[in-house]
Amino acid sequence: MHVAIIGTGIVGTCTAAWLQRDGHQVTFFDPLEPGEACSFGNAGSLSPSACLPVGMPGMAKRVPNWLLDPLGPLTVRWRHAPLVLPWLVRMLRHSSREEVTRIATALRSLLVPIFDCYGPLLQDAQATDLVRRSGCLYVYSSREKAAQWAWGMNLRRSLGVQMRDVEQDELEELEPDLKGRFRFGILAPENGSTTDPSALVKALHAHCMAQGAVHLRKRVAGFERQGRRITGVRTEEGACLPVDGVVVAAGAWSGPLAAQLGSRVPLETQRGYHVTVRSSNLRLRHTVMAVENNLMVNPMAMGLRLAGTVEFAGLKAPPRYERAQALLRLGRQLFPHLDTSETTQWMGHRPCLPDSLPVVGRARHADNAWLAFGHGHMGMCMGASTGREVAHLVAGRPTQVDLTPFRPDRF
Repeated sequence: MHVAIIGTGIVGTCTAAWLQRDGHQVTFFDPLEPGEACSFGNAGSLSPSACLPVGMPGMAKRVPNWLLDPLGPLTVRWRHAPLVLPWLVRMLRHSSREEVTRIATALRSLLVPIFDCYGPLLQDAQATDLVRRSGCLYVYSSREKAAQWAWGMNLRRSLGVQMRDVEQDELEELEPDLKGRFRFGILAPENGSTTDPSALVKALHAHCMAQGAVHLRKRVAGFERQGRRITGVRTEEGACLPVDGVVVAAGAWSGPLAAQLGSRVPLETQRGYHVTVRSSNLRLRHTVMAVENNLMVNPMAMGLRLAGTVEFAGLKAPPRYERAQALLRLGRQLFPHLDTSETTQWMGHRPCLPDSLPVVGRARHADNAWLAFGHGHMGMCMGASTGREVAHLVAGRPTQVDLTPFRPDRF
């Protein structure tokens, strides 16, 4: 088959790589270079443990205070509020313990095979050096503080996540540069990370191209069809490329295309910010999650990346880089000796749905169109497993993961 892949982020690129392993011809549609949108600014975590949704029990009580703080962990631009508030209400409806357990169970099913699914793709692309399996440390100011997040951590354990408590002495031995600020931790030894998310996507994309893929730097406007089959992809310029199938993996821009295929989903952009400290003098061996501060810290090839905020403001509003500077201030508080003389900052659009589950499945009104988007801040974690499952769908094979929780028509 000749399959069009709309999007060259981690999900679209992994999907293309898996399709090529089945012998399909691939054409990418994306006006951007691969790995230059949301995938570029990813925090880099590859975490089988990252199965908890954004909406957690008790969040409803905290949201009002968050919304009043323009630099807080979750904020809404007031101009966008009328559009996003109904979406936030839906998210909070999914934050009960019963719903969180259901969602976490589904997310875990896509996260368990992270390294099994990345492995063959990285080997094909000769890019295994971009992924490491060094584990993740969830760190706290005290064991008593950690108890506030015990329900979620215990849920992870009940779903098979390996986690063990780390007392202060061992924590300081594992990460000497954390000394003084954190006195208790939980180690997830199965976790890993990438040293460069953009380079990883580019390496996979380059291998796809070497295997015969084509990348048309065009924005897709719509589709040509005969009955329930897509016969062509139409660009904004009016050109039409004949295809045998299409995968929509355009991240936060996927909603209108999915709607044309009969699948209307409540897709939002969870705008994320990061600061990368290029001059970092910290020598971290693990990815570190400062849970009380909602701050992910990951040592990368280009420096120390700090990420961890959510802003709802739509696709068109300009970045508010004060949020990135707030991350940097927090980093200085947690690591007073951190050299921050050279930094870069970024904002990107994470595609998210109110139940924190991505959309993975066939489009409602097309037999040869599949949807793969809405992974939120976990696209890097679930990109390869999503790609493998979409390849199964295209081939008509049984999937290795139960995709029922991710079906496009669940809304």
